Amino acid sequence: MEIRGIANSATSSINDNQIIVWQQNKGYTTDATGHRTPLITNVSIKAQIQAVSAQALKHIDALNIQGVMRSVYMFGNVQGVVRADQKGGDILQFPQVKGGQVKNWLVIDVAETWPTWAHVVVVLQNP
Repeated sequence: MEIRGIANSATSSINDNQIIVWQQNKGYTTDATGHRTPLITNVSIKAQIQAVSAQALKHIDALNIQGVMRSVYMFGNVQGVVRADQKGGDILQFPQVKGGQVKNWLVIDVAETWPTWAHVVVVLQNP
């Protein structure tokens, strides 16, 4: 049973899915001078963008993270910072308001991760 698909069909009838860009961080390369260059792969995906729940806000508040935040439900294995793999956080690109300018949102919390989908919390980044 594909629970994410069932839930998405209900939520998308009220709040449309959006096509966003997922910048997957694949680590980095280091040149002879020690300068690091991130390895990024851009993927266009369908996502459900929502307000952050009270429970998630409590968790994030305990981490002392502030800013404009959104919850994003999407198909894929999105990552925050994974120090063991030497990867930074993934970035999602979508407008703050529908029809607005596309902005960068850093994945700060992976709330749920399953084989085919994830629920993440993102925070708006400075331009």
